[in-house]
Amino acid sequence: MFQVRFHGRGGQGVVTAAELLAHSAFDEKRYAAAFPSFGSERTGAPVVAFCRISTEPIRVREPIMNPDALIVQDSTLFKQVDVFAGLNSDGYVLINSTRTFKELGIEDLVGGNPRFVTVPATAIAMEHLGRPVPNAVLLGAFAALTGEISLHSVTDAITEKFKPKIAAGNCAAATAAYEYIMSKAAAHA
Repeated sequence: MFQVRFHGRGGQGVVTAAELLAHSAFDEKRYAAAFPSFGSERTGAPVVAFCRISTEPIRVREPIMNPDALIVQDSTLFKQVDVFAGLNSDGYVLINSTRTFKELGIEDLVGGNPRFVTVPATAIAMEHLGRPVPNAVLLGAFAALTGEISLHSVTDAITEKFKPKIAAGNCAAATAAYEYIMSKAAAHA
């Protein structure tokens, strides 16, 4: 079972991102379960969502304490929440940021690990959607970083969830993020 924990703030589409990831897994004929965890339900408040993907039925319903991947939609949470708690030693971390790991204050934690990646998801969302909603962008990047799901499954899930104009922008943004991560990986190879 592959477990993903999403960290973000209310209004960034954290819960929708987990749902879209689950839908992407369904498209690939796998089992998935997505669910949120809320504190105070207001825009800007910290939000956590979870998604499990498996080839077997999923019976576990509790929060993910030891994720295989983290998707951090807002790096300002590093000062509020221990987003890295329980991360598996070979886990993936995808952070929405234009800043370096040193500027984010996590350089020691990263230590050159190629599974820790930043992507300017908000900037990509602004370019393709005109709104600072990084959720679909980060799913495209997640597909490239982990290989757990395909970009095609992500864009299919987006197309089924949103109206055509919104879906088109989100699919373009997810594709741009996928290509961004793939080009970053090729540069380091």
